Amino acid sequence: MAKLILYTGGARSGKSSLALARAEEIGRRRLFVATCPVVDREMNDRVERHREERKGRGWQTIECELELAGLFPGAVAGAEVVLIDCITLWVNNLLYRYDLSGKLLDDHAVATLCREWLAASEAYGGTLICVTNEVGLGIVPDNALARRYRDLVGTCNQLLAARAEEVILVSCGLPLSLKKNDQQPEAGRARH
Repeated sequence: MAKLILYTGGARSGKSSLALARAEEIGRRRLFVATCPVVDREMNDRVERHREERKGRGWQTIECELELAGLFPGAVAGAEVVLIDCITLWVNNLLYRYDLSGKLLDDHAVATLCREWLAASEAYGGTLICVTNEVGLGIVPDNALARRYRDLVGTCNQLLAARAEEVILVSCGLPLSLKKNDQQPEAGRARH
């Protein structure tokens, strides 16, 4: 069974850099799973900056915008550590595809999809590190789609945190351990 480590925090908090460094401490055979679609020049520049950060550091990269369950066990075979960056964009991609097809991505659907790829990852014997964002720390969004997105990310984050052996919140580049070695917070587990 894969050991799951979750890094969460706000935008530009330093979570991706800390997750990369952690993965490099764990193993030499590393796989980076990029979920970011390149939709414009600015996003392309961001992707290029992230690629440059990994360049020469022993990373193999797979781009996977939607089918995370399909990575396991085949695509990750041989990797000691797999880093998925990021879950927030994965939810964005799902929401976009569902809306294009006229379907509603609700809490139940996103929880099912999240559980599916987590179940598929159980066959993986290495360490799985996921990066996500805490998108619900600000004001309540002013439109229904943004509120639904915030809620869907929150649902996935709760499921990941419940399954993770470690959860690290990053703020201002500083990591704060929220959970380590299967210790559960008093409030309990996600109920989705």
